[in-house]
Amino acid sequence: MSNLFSNKTLLITGGTGSFGNAVLNRFLKTDIGEIRIFSRDEKKQDDMRHEYQAKMPEAADKIKFYIGDVRDLASVRNAMHGVDFVFHAAALKQVPSCEFFPLEAVKTNVIGTDNVLTAAIEAGVKKVICLSTDKAAYPVNAMGTSKAMMEKVVIAKSRTVSPDHTTICCTRYGNVLCSRGSVVPLFIEQIKEGKPLTVTDPTMTRFIMTLDEAIDLVLYAFENAETGDIMVQKAPACTIGVLAQAVKEIFGADNPIKVIGIRHGEKMYETLLTNEECAHAIDMGNFYRVPADKRDLNYEKYFSQGDKRRSAISEFNSNNTMQLELEQVKEILLSLDYIRNELSKWENR
Repeated sequence: MSNLFSNKTLLITGGTGSFGNAVLNRFLKTDIGEIRIFSRDEKKQDDMRHEYQAKMPEAADKIKFYIGDVRDLASVRNAMHGVDFVFHAAALKQVPSCEFFPLEAVKTNVIGTDNVLTAAIEAGVKKVICLSTDKAAYPVNAMGTSKAMMEKVVIAKSRTVSPDHTTICCTRYGNVLCSRGSVVPLFIEQIKEGKPLTVTDPTMTRFIMTLDEAIDLVLYAFENAETGDIMVQKAPACTIGVLAQAVKEIFGADNPIKVIGIRHGEKMYETLLTNEECAHAIDMGNFYRVPADKRDLNYEKYFSQGDKRRSAISEFNSNNTMQLELEQVKEILLSLDYIRNELSKWENR
């Protein structure tokens, strides 16, 4: 990996989020040339600046901060000069808030992505990896719909530029454990405050990934994806009830679990590959690759040249993937720095 990024400049949009921090923690130890953090929140950038000056002083000068918003093409262009690679992580991703403000989701997730790709192509960026979500497959909410449109923008844009100039592709993954705004930090906060753990529906299933696995998927896409591809990791899943119980047992808590019902725009299970995508998905071991449909609008010639092959699976979702048991979920949680730090604080209270 380090050879690919040696002395290169990487731009991360939405770089002050969980993903951006995880990338910094991994990449600053390599011989990467520069990492640009592009985001709209100056407070988070200032906090990040001080954090890395304190914990990685020898590498902190590799981080450059750019204030801007993916909705504003001029601000994206300003950060893009001299960039080799882009990880596009900026997004509105809270399901309920996007449900109430769908146009805001469109502005950031759809138009913002188009702005990033436009600026990247103009600047001669070599590769752009856009981060999507399982909620983009069979979307039922505004966030998922905006991310589905984002994927369409990525695929359409990839058709307009030679991959020798700029390679553009997408990664699609499920819930990232302990990322900002996710449910596990909420459970821990409720335990600390002596409140019931609020669960929407204990039988609801969700794909489970760690931040390290999310980065692994992006790096796998970086090395293996062709332009226009959507890359998916074969993630396991568990029920929300099992996840809540795992957090309780790790913290030795006896807080009750309170079922509050499904929130606006939620599904009982998530899908990473649709039935239609499975028809031409390529199994790559631990990953699936969904190639872009490279046909043009002249459909007539395809009636006699259809491809009858298809993948053996019909849909890849959080109900038919490997289901993690309680002890397996606890083992994964205990491998995370965030959980170990919170547990240490809890035990030393």
